[in-house]
Amino acid sequence: MAHLLGAEALHLDFGTGPVLAGISIGLDDGDRIGMVGTNGAGKSTLLKVLAGRIEPDDGRVTVARGTRIGVLDQSDHVDESLTVAQAIVGDRDEHEWAADPRVRDIMAGLVPDLPAEAVVGDLSGGQQRRVALAHVLVEDHDAIFLDEPTNHLDVEGVTWLADHLKRRWPANRGALLVVTHDRWFLDEISTRTWEVHDGEVDQYEGGYAAYVLQRVERDRIAAVTEQRRQNLMRKELAWLRRGAPARTSKPKFRIDAANELIADVPPIRDAVKLHRMAAARLGKDVVELVRVGVSYGDKQVLKDLDFNIGPGDRIGILGENGAGKSTFLRLVTGDQEPTSGRVKTGLTVRVRQLSQQLAELEDLADQRVSAVVKQYSSIQLSDGQEMTPSQLLERMGFTSAQLKTPVGRLSGGQRRRLQLLVVLLSEPNVLVLDEPTNDLDTDMLAALEDLLDSWPGTLIVVSHDRYLMERITDQQYAVVDGGLRHLPGGVDEYVELSRERRAGGTSGIGTFGQGDDAPVTSATPVTAASSTLTGAARREVEKELKAVERRMAKIQELTEGTHHEMAMHDQSDFAGLATLMKSLQALEDENAALEERWLELGEQLG
Repeated sequence: MAHLLGAEALHLDFGTGPVLAGISIGLDDGDRIGMVGTNGAGKSTLLKVLAGRIEPDDGRVTVARGTRIGVLDQSDHVDESLTVAQAIVGDRDEHEWAADPRVRDIMAGLVPDLPAEAVVGDLSGGQQRRVALAHVLVEDHDAIFLDEPTNHLDVEGVTWLADHLKRRWPANRGALLVVTHDRWFLDEISTRTWEVHDGEVDQYEGGYAAYVLQRVERDRIAAVTEQRRQNLMRKELAWLRRGAPARTSKPKFRIDAANELIADVPPIRDAVKLHRMAAARLGKDVVELVRVGVSYGDKQVLKDLDFNIGPGDRIGILGENGAGKSTFLRLVTGDQEPTSGRVKTGLTVRVRQLSQQLAELEDLADQRVSAVVKQYSSIQLSDGQEMTPSQLLERMGFTSAQLKTPVGRLSGGQRRRLQLLVVLLSEPNVLVLDEPTNDLDTDMLAALEDLLDSWPGTLIVVSHDRYLMERITDQQYAVVDGGLRHLPGGVDEYVELSRERRAGGTSGIGTFGQGDDAPVTSATPVTAASSTLTGAARREVEKELKAVERRMAKIQELTEGTHHEMAMHDQSDFAGLATLMKSLQALEDENAALEERWLELGEQLG
């Protein structure tokens, strides 16, 4: 395996303390490395030092002869006088680049909505960012460094990029270094993870899920004092192990170790308690859309839409750009009237939206953080706990020193966290989140998700971050052909159906309230499977599911007992040990079959 790049004893200090303190790391052929760390920890700085864009105060970076490195950092801009085609492929003639399958794939994956002759200066910032990423990918590099490449990509774009990078840099060929807060993307593309903190780099094998496990083990062994952060990561691990079926079926970390670490972690959300408390605050009626249509001139975005949002529902909304996601959100918040039909909102409903533009903080730039939250009172969570504004600030990572900082001087991530707290402290009972992951690092995303787990209200989320979508919502819907299509298979189903639609095949995507599909009567579990179950049949499935869970718990107990018995058994008694091994294998086989049945029953129930 060829060595591509090495860094030795890197030191860098911008005058406020060391950003890099004696770091020595390297990149080899086949490395696909995801870099994580809190905002300001030095991830982007390290990437720029390794790329030769910043000189360290001490130490050196050596690059193997002939190694070609491509870089996309957050400050890269495209020449605004160029066309899209010129910015991506340079001076190559159209017939030349159009005949190159790799270029066509990149164009289709990143800029399908942009004409080749469009002028870069006329594009939005997000579109220019996609053009810059396409330019880096088109070139033939041995190593590629990407800083937040998933920004401005939708779910399909993120999925395409992950697939492209895995095909482009397989094992033992080339190297990839990515800084991103997108945890699903990290898990898909990374074979190793670097955590940057306190001027150092800790290295882990595997992607985000493996990193979570190893970090929890490291914290437990070291008996660290950051107990609250450790608990968050254990909760994150619990979700990874127990959560989305697509994750539980991937053996990305040692299952036995994971089970042991989460043995005393309660379920991520108490759905019954959440719905009960939400209903007490909201009543039965939240927001109902009845035969709703919305048109902009001759373009109809939504048509004949029936949809009911209930108390405590946690709904994720997916869809292509321009499909109508924002229109749907504005209908829910009351910021838009339908062209036809009506929107019925409960009398006790208080809707607040976390906007992408930080609008909630526009008039607060000169106020200190402490003064902003001082005007609010405590809020109550579904577990009965009351949290003061100060406790919420601490939970979201604000230090005592930052409380005295004017809002206008906060970093992007700090402003985003404060924005969320201001929205929550205003005590809405329906919360709309529009791309809430912007500017947040992975630790803060875990803290946000933990806080929302116990927030007693109805939650509607639009996000390209599929990890967050799977983590904090219970049901996902796609805005398709003017309606909402339920996705029992979650984000994976949406990506697959979108691919089929783009390929011109029969996607099977219908819309509720249209065509052959029945109107939606509730946003809480309505799935293709559950819609065909009668009340009695559903109860039978639920009964079997509980029986399967009880048997799995019993098998876990028997397995632990067998392991203990083997440890205490006479090691010279080979026949006895063989019998115990046979028993253990039988338990593991039965448990595997039960897990498959558990997933099948869960899909039937939605």
